[in-house]
Amino acid sequence: MTTVMTEEDLAFAGVRTQADLVASGEVSSAELVDLSLRRIAAAQPTLGAFTCVLDDEARAAAEQADAARAAGDTRPLLGVPIAVKDDVDVAGHPTRFGCDGRFDPKTEDSEIVRRLRDAGAVVVGKTTSPELGQWPIAEGPWFEPTRNPWHLDHTPGGSSGGAAAAVAAGLVPGAIGSDGAGSVRIPASWTNLVGVKPQRGRLSTWPDPEAFHGLTCFGPLTRTVDDAALMLDALSGNVEGDRHAPPAPPIPLSEAITRPTRRLRIALSFRAPFALVPKLLDDEVEAATRRTAELLRDLGHEVVEREPHYGLVGLSFVPRSTVALRHWAEKCEDRKLLDKRTRENLLLGRILDGPALAGSRALEPVFRRRVGAIFRDADVVLAPTTAGPPLPIGSLDGLTPWETHQLVVGTCPYAWAWNVIGWPGVSVPAGHTEKGLPVGAQLLGPANSEPLLLALAGELEAAERWHERRPTLPLSAA
Repeated sequence: MTTVMTEEDLAFAGVRTQADLVASGEVSSAELVDLSLRRIAAAQPTLGAFTCVLDDEARAAAEQADAARAAGDTRPLLGVPIAVKDDVDVAGHPTRFGCDGRFDPKTEDSEIVRRLRDAGAVVVGKTTSPELGQWPIAEGPWFEPTRNPWHLDHTPGGSSGGAAAAVAAGLVPGAIGSDGAGSVRIPASWTNLVGVKPQRGRLSTWPDPEAFHGLTCFGPLTRTVDDAALMLDALSGNVEGDRHAPPAPPIPLSEAITRPTRRLRIALSFRAPFALVPKLLDDEVEAATRRTAELLRDLGHEVVEREPHYGLVGLSFVPRSTVALRHWAEKCEDRKLLDKRTRENLLLGRILDGPALAGSRALEPVFRRRVGAIFRDADVVLAPTTAGPPLPIGSLDGLTPWETHQLVVGTCPYAWAWNVIGWPGVSVPAGHTEKGLPVGAQLLGPANSEPLLLALAGELEAAERWHERRPTLPLSAA
């Protein structure tokens, strides 16, 4: 490569910088993809972030990207290696979504993968998830646990844990995850990344008209706000058949984050929606969130403790999530291979399918109005992304369904309500615990507020420079 950057610096350069280097001819896509694949191979025995790696396909796509650049191609992600979570379809490969057993290879890319390729990105592999994305870990009985690059004894979170681990370790500059109850924001917070749950429908979920009855959105995991905005700009849009198609932002998000925000009214919130189990708010997480609030005050914004009125928003979440699990599990050839806790959730989904599901969808506008009332007095809600730091590896092993529910909901009570109402949220790094574990805070907004949320996140990033910190994971074989 002709650039003076070291390979380590290049690996952590980010989506925008790598795209610019390819566009200028300083680095080829072939060099970037080769570096990514070598780092993936070196890290896989330790991190376990990938379910499959597309070596030959990625190298061929990189050669095509370099030829396209030489011919004048200026697509925004041209030649950049990107990973996708294993709940999206990549032609020629199975979509397992954390499940054991045999799955036939898919014949077509999902829309999000098609858009990645259309933007010039090189898909290098599919990343790990717990079974059907149910838990804030990336572990399962049939694969080695995915570990946190910042502390290998802890999880990177979930369910987009493999995607987060891959970006945090500098294996890829960006990845696509999915967020049905915080599954992009939670692992972002536990790996010192930016994680965006966009407005429902901002990124197409096709071939599903909507994912998990409207709970789940695809979103980027990146080291910087600008990288997240770049990916969202490149991938946003809909196809005929999508159930949700929000209006496009008035200006590209990459441009919105460069404009200074006005003085904002920010509601600092620590109350979680009612969920039958108490939240387990860790002192260090609370302190990190309050420090973020103080930083926002220093940046000129008004921050006041104020709580959204969530009511019984869980009445809309549980039927939608469990019925969706049941429908997805129909793709499994042998459901006896599924975790016992999953099978119990499938039974609940069968009970709730029908009137309960329809009623839960009918309640959504009610909850949207109730929760949205806070935006009469505030522009943004600031809350912890999780109630605790990253869980140790194996924390969910051997637990009963109720014990699992208590631990999961108690540790991650803050994210899922925004999935019910479909509005955007951005998790940003908020610091590290004394043990060195990353924690995050989330900025939550009303409908279609990604420009505001990302601009505010960008202000925090400029002050905190979180993207300059790297985990010390050894990759001697890279």
